[in-house]
Amino acid sequence: MALSACDGGAVRPIRAVGSSTVFPFTTAVAEAFVNQDKRRAAPVIESIGSGAGFRAFCEGVGSQYPDIANASRRMKRTEYDQCQKNSVGEILEVQIGLDGVVLAESNNGPKLKLSRKDLYLALAANPMGKPNTAKTWHDVNPSLPAIPIYVMGPPSTSGTRDAFIELMMEPGCLAAWPEAKAKAKAIKDGHDPAKFQDACLRIRDDGPYVDKGENDNLIVQGLSQNPNAIGIFGYSYLEENIDRLHGTEIEGVGPTNNDIVTGKYPGGRPLYIYVKKRHIKAVRGMQDFLDLYATMWKPKGELNKRGLIAAPTDVQDQSAKIIAEGIALDPAQLH
Repeated sequence: MALSACDGGAVRPIRAVGSSTVFPFTTAVAEAFVNQDKRRAAPVIESIGSGAGFRAFCEGVGSQYPDIANASRRMKRTEYDQCQKNSVGEILEVQIGLDGVVLAESNNGPKLKLSRKDLYLALAANPMGKPNTAKTWHDVNPSLPAIPIYVMGPPSTSGTRDAFIELMMEPGCLAAWPEAKAKAKAIKDGHDPAKFQDACLRIRDDGPYVDKGENDNLIVQGLSQNPNAIGIFGYSYLEENIDRLHGTEIEGVGPTNNDIVTGKYPGGRPLYIYVKKRHIKAVRGMQDFLDLYATMWKPKGELNKRGLIAAPTDVQDQSAKIIAEGIALDPAQLH
């Protein structure tokens, strides 16, 4: 095992990198982990986005590399293959709970009610294959007010942005543009993915969409300063700021705990941590840290109090089993 300084359970902090959405949950587990035994080194948790987190996680195995990747989307097959290229070895995929990709406004905002088609027509770089010229929500849908489109959201490295594109933009494109259904089939057949990406999935960069980086609190602050703005982030940030923000209804459904669990809200998604199996024994405290995580994601648990939506019982049980038995991810499941 090429674990260098990790070998033999060397004392160095557990390190997790990745999603800003999962960051507060893994941080809460880290705090509880240290509180259990003050002699433990405090885990280092970094919020750099899911994509950047996977890149760092997959760079190699050993003490200089992260042990855990926090992710607000599932690992891609290309990312798994990069891990294997760098001899990372077996990886545990652990779903820690559920979340929603939320659109939110200030409580002083216009209380927009949007569809995924509206979002696509407002934020796509080239809706229906043509450059986006929409300036106001009224330009997108005559039933909406003539206020400027101003949406603050995560950067391209973020799993939240990936999920927003998958759950909101792509269905919106298919609803707005019947031809896109044919293009969707073409992309699956491997014929013309670039055109589909450009017309359906690429977010505009001419002003109406503003990249606010990986710190979702900056979006929350921006909504307070601009009542007509919309923010995109994980559900926990809405719940944490419910005294000053409200969720935007999408196709008549607002982002609530129950509607995310039942699948009524169209922006629901699973949250994950990915763990290097070779680091579990090599890094002191890793197994205890993971076992603790599995106790904290339950309904009415500490993570639920911080905004994590508990997964269905069967998902919780399977995730706990993966941790207890070290069951490795089957890459055939990845896309």
